[in-house]
Amino acid sequence: MNRLSKGKKTGGQSATMPLTIWEGSAYAPTALVTDVLETHCSYRKWMSPMFYSPEPTGRIEPSDFISYVLSRRGLEALSLGLRDTVLLTFIPELERRLLKRLGSPAPHPQPIQRQSWYNPDGHAFSAIASPMGAPMAVMLLEQLIAIGARRFLYLGFCGALNPSYQIGDCFVPTTGVREEGTSYHYLPAHVIPAASAQANALLHAQAAAQGVMVRSGAIWTTDALYRETASKISQFQEAGIHAVDMEMAALFAVAHYRACDVAALLVVSDECYHPTWQPGFGHARMRQGCRDAVDLCIRAADQLAAAPAPLGGYA
Repeated sequence: MNRLSKGKKTGGQSATMPLTIWEGSAYAPTALVTDVLETHCSYRKWMSPMFYSPEPTGRIEPSDFISYVLSRRGLEALSLGLRDTVLLTFIPELERRLLKRLGSPAPHPQPIQRQSWYNPDGHAFSAIASPMGAPMAVMLLEQLIAIGARRFLYLGFCGALNPSYQIGDCFVPTTGVREEGTSYHYLPAHVIPAASAQANALLHAQAAAQGVMVRSGAIWTTDALYRETASKISQFQEAGIHAVDMEMAALFAVAHYRACDVAALLVVSDECYHPTWQPGFGHARMRQGCRDAVDLCIRAADQLAAAPAPLGGYA
């Protein structure tokens, strides 16, 4: 790994550390990716000591919050029947397609974080819509973990940075570039969060079985949809970053922290590598990509639920 230049000391330790992939991950960033991340993320010298705390518990633990909310309804977490594996959608269109494909199951009578959720007949997973954006998506993930789920497969959209990607292509992120704030509360700034390698392998196996081409690589996660500037896009393209979204790096970080499995299948909804933004919403290729992604995720989620525990994607 390349190292950053020496920085000032903070709390007796160097404020800059080499970028490292999460121990136990099957993924390793290229030297070029590492160089660009170190340059782009130089602000981590002050982010890490300000945001990250090694203390194992917070003042409000997810389990405490869930117990409080459910007790007001006369319920306990185990009584809900949430399954070990959960398939989550970020986009209403994908949620509608998924529920239709699952036979339009009835929602569970007890919502989670005000979200309706489902235990579809004939399948081994639960399904729920996730809020968009890292903070809200992480809040829901934490609550699902507190209730008892351990494996999570996300279905959403992404913007393509790689010029070989087209509208409607399916993409499986492997690692996350952390340009959001949430992940820094879960992992030190020098750690690159990664998806569950075994869950990703299941996605690729199902794609091959269905004859669907699936690409994979690093994803840039940002909080600022409308600040994806030309210079940033060019920088990440040069580093070999494939796509951009608003959640995955943070979700990977939580998975590492909570020792759970998180993976995702994202459909390319817009091409960000042109001089001007090229959206693909409503295009025929986009509709086909959504159909493929929903079918693929249903099969992968059933396989994920049947896999021996733990999958072993993280250290």
